[in-house]
Amino acid sequence: MQNNMEEILNGQISGFHQYILSDPIRLHYVSQNLCEMVGIQKVELLPGGQDRYAMLVHPGDRQSYSRFIRQLAQKEQTLTIEYRLVKKDGAVISVRDTAVSRKNSDGILVGSSVLTDITGLKNEINDLQFLNETIPCGFLRYTCEKQPKITYINQKMIEFLRFPETQDGELDYLELFKSNIFLMIPMEERRRFSKYLNRVYSADAPVAGEMTLLRCDGTRAYVFGWVTKIVNEDGAAEFQSVCMDVTERHQVKKASETKRYLKALTDVYDKIFELNLEANTIRCLHCDDASSFKQFEGLRVQMDDALEKWLLTAVEPEDRDQLRGFFKSYCQKKRHESDAKPPQITYQACCADGRRRQYSGVFIKIDETVSLYCCRPIQSDGEVAVLRNENDQLKENMKELVMRFSDGIAAFEVSTEGLVKPLYASENVCEFFGYTQEEWFPLTERFTPLESFVAYSEAAYEDFAELLRNGEAEFTYFDYKTETERRIKAICSQREQNSSSPCYVMLYSVEEAEPNEKKSLPENRAVSIRTFGYFDVFVGDKPIAFRNKKSKELFALLVDRRGGYITSEEAIGFLWEDEPANTVTLSRYRKVALRLKNTLEEYGIADVMETVDGKRRIVMEKVQCDLYHYLSGKEEYAQLFKGSYLTNYSWAETTLGALLSDQE
Repeated sequence: MQNNMEEILNGQISGFHQYILSDPIRLHYVSQNLCEMVGIQKVELLPGGQDRYAMLVHPGDRQSYSRFIRQLAQKEQTLTIEYRLVKKDGAVISVRDTAVSRKNSDGILVGSSVLTDITGLKNEINDLQFLNETIPCGFLRYTCEKQPKITYINQKMIEFLRFPETQDGELDYLELFKSNIFLMIPMEERRRFSKYLNRVYSADAPVAGEMTLLRCDGTRAYVFGWVTKIVNEDGAAEFQSVCMDVTERHQVKKASETKRYLKALTDVYDKIFELNLEANTIRCLHCDDASSFKQFEGLRVQMDDALEKWLLTAVEPEDRDQLRGFFKSYCQKKRHESDAKPPQITYQACCADGRRRQYSGVFIKIDETVSLYCCRPIQSDGEVAVLRNENDQLKENMKELVMRFSDGIAAFEVSTEGLVKPLYASENVCEFFGYTQEEWFPLTERFTPLESFVAYSEAAYEDFAELLRNGEAEFTYFDYKTETERRIKAICSQREQNSSSPCYVMLYSVEEAEPNEKKSLPENRAVSIRTFGYFDVFVGDKPIAFRNKKSKELFALLVDRRGGYITSEEAIGFLWEDEPANTVTLSRYRKVALRLKNTLEEYGIADVMETVDGKRRIVMEKVQCDLYHYLSGKEEYAQLFKGSYLTNYSWAETTLGALLSDQE
């Protein structure tokens, strides 16, 4: 029985030892696995009058350990403590000691102690503590449920979100937010946040980026951070988030962006007012020097006062109710749908020179709380004439842009020497040109050669050059918000021959074709692939018109793999040979893969490509391919290969070499 007990203690209970708790308190028994834990022999612990185990306790923890043992000796009870042990080789480990004191048959109080090595957990906590002390980071842990519950929130995150101290009888907002993490996410961001969590959970890979949070006081904070999935100490899956408050940086960036946007709008509109729906204020940002609003420029006034005392004063009496209702409807978000065209209105008002003119007004949404109201006089018959000089042409193009579309806009100045300087662009248009917003901002401060500027774009330089010659063009771009391909319209103001003044380019989204305008799918959907020579894919007898050259190259890469899966990192190594796999190239690759998927769906052959956990392959059984026929060894296909293979792509030389060697 004694041998069995020794085996149980050594094999199943880590760090077991016993104390005799009567004076003098002394060590009575140690297990072999305890000796192995600290790197010392039993004979070095048990003999002698002093407590040699206590000498292994880290000097900084000995006082608290001594109190623990004395308290344990007072009565029968169970106590737990955490402390550090110094091993024989000098290494330090952290342990959790759970001790039970019980009287034996002789009435002697005996303490039985079980140690658990928690060094790894302590190191993680210390790392997080170091992170918290050295970088002002918020830290969250929350469950992986459909409605995640917060299990831990650090003090810095509480400060970020401005939780007040709870007073007696008041609602505990922190506990309320802990019950559902979505309470700290603005309504319009919740779907995106939920998609991020699903991606982290299913892919078991972290996601990083910027996110808007809703503070307890109703204001918004902007944070940069990441979400990852871990397994907690209870063995359950859990999300962890670490984030930094970038609200100030975001506001500076937003102000800079709005300033550039405002500069472009002042070329179109006579008066521009800022509406802050959160503060319920109006501020005049731009007006003519002769305007009555000039004396109020830059001042914030309460919405109702500004509407009645400023805006409606000059409006003809018969149109005041209409304009008043237009403002109130917008402020109540009845016309504030994010995907809708900007709401417009026309009305009669008195100009600064006393003339009665017809005005056109439009609301332009900047973000969830700030919008611009822009207005300008138009011809009395309500039609905008075709203006002749290039500056007025710019205004009309910009007016059409802002009046009709709410996203995907840009404006550029092109010098007579062919140099380009962006004036303004929304983020998805930046990506159309292949730039991040951080890379884009420096470009707005200088002129860049057109060829260099468009080098990262997926559209060809020749297409842009043609735009400057013809004055109008359409391109396809990837909208990162909707994760779809969209069409972008470019208008270039025409420069008179031999003129030294610059021309301007403006881009804006155009509507997708109606379903009945889409081309019908071919009746014969047999897929045949040509790899010997230049790469092409046919559905029936019709070639696929790939709108994106990289998506075509990705498909060629899948064909070359002959049914084997290719990972994102491997594909990037082929598609962008000189660039490493990082967040930028991974984002670029995902867009290319999505475009390929959309193209295959467009032709009704989506089933020829299979995707599993981000890896892709071609389903060989569903295509006819000259390479596959040739490699089958059948006599009728022996003459297909003539010495060239995927001529479009340099990475195909490896397969080409193997094909040539087989012919020798």
